[in-house]
Amino acid sequence: MGSLGDVQAQAMAFAEPLPLKSGAQLAGYTLVYETYGRLNADKSNAVLVCHALNASHHVAGTYAGEPRSEGWWDNLVGPGKPLDTDRFFVIGVNNPGSCFGSTGPMHVNPATGRIWGADFPVVTVEDWVDAQARLLDRLGIAQLAAVLGGSLGGMQALSWSLRHPERLRLCIAVATAPNLSAQNIAFNEVARRAIVTDPEFHGGHFYAHGVVPKRGLRVARMIGHITYLSDDAMEMKFGRSLRAAELGYSTQEIEFEIESYLRHQGDKFSEYFDANTYLLITRALDYFDPAREHGGDLTRAFAGAKCRFQLVSFTTDWRFSPARSREIVKALLDNRHRVSYAEIAAPHGHDAFLLDDARYHGVLRACFDNLAKEVGA
Repeated sequence: MGSLGDVQAQAMAFAEPLPLKSGAQLAGYTLVYETYGRLNADKSNAVLVCHALNASHHVAGTYAGEPRSEGWWDNLVGPGKPLDTDRFFVIGVNNPGSCFGSTGPMHVNPATGRIWGADFPVVTVEDWVDAQARLLDRLGIAQLAAVLGGSLGGMQALSWSLRHPERLRLCIAVATAPNLSAQNIAFNEVARRAIVTDPEFHGGHFYAHGVVPKRGLRVARMIGHITYLSDDAMEMKFGRSLRAAELGYSTQEIEFEIESYLRHQGDKFSEYFDANTYLLITRALDYFDPAREHGGDLTRAFAGAKCRFQLVSFTTDWRFSPARSREIVKALLDNRHRVSYAEIAAPHGHDAFLLDDARYHGVLRACFDNLAKEVGA
């Protein structure tokens, strides 16, 4: 299996306003994206990869002069890898509201001439899917071979099958759910409160004050990171290992290695992620619920889907448990849709969708092998 090597991001500007599910609209926006591989003559081999909360358009490859800049799914996408760029044309898009190049809270609101900050309109999974569809229109791609995503990206893949059912052959949704449980919404709310109660948040307009609410971001990331790992993974990696040889009997200093790890993750996150983006994206997670418009009936929600489906879950993922994927599978089977489901016994928790697991990658490789035959890739 080879590496994509150096890749380069591209940007596409849209003058036509994007109508949002809230009733607002986003005027004059830009989407940043990357592509890997080549589009075939009939443009039938395109695969859209949708990113999760803290990821971006940079799915695979590296940036010139930055050897440690591998894309977040570099182990899955590339020459000879399960999503083989020798056969497929892969597209990664940064969603509006993000902080990695596409129009978001850190950009200037053209209506006011000031940075958007907390005034950036609330966006939903459906809004992101519609923005992605516009980009594909510009690229001349009428139908995707597949839409692939994990976690929040999996929600986008599911939404594609509902909002644009004729525009994809296959939906691959990994470690995802048909909506968030009350517990998941609660975790998101605690993380948001950590940010908005940081004295340096300034109601979301901290840019004007030349500060960043790093304390809130650190805590938000620590909360989130705990939910991405399983108890087994934490026990295996850290257990009750102490940072020093002896206890320090302190309530504020680091005593355990797990504390050190979480603080490191929080510090790192606070250096690159935008606080308003965190609020927007976690709220988009909260709002996703395709069954809501159908009286809570998930079967009715998926009645209009036309593509095939591949779902994958992981046994120790307690944030997006296998039971949630089975809800989707049942709704699809109730509609007699074509669906395959793999439940992988993996110890890593929710983060398993990002890691190397031979069984998981084997499922996706077989999936894309079959798809390549179908589209002549």
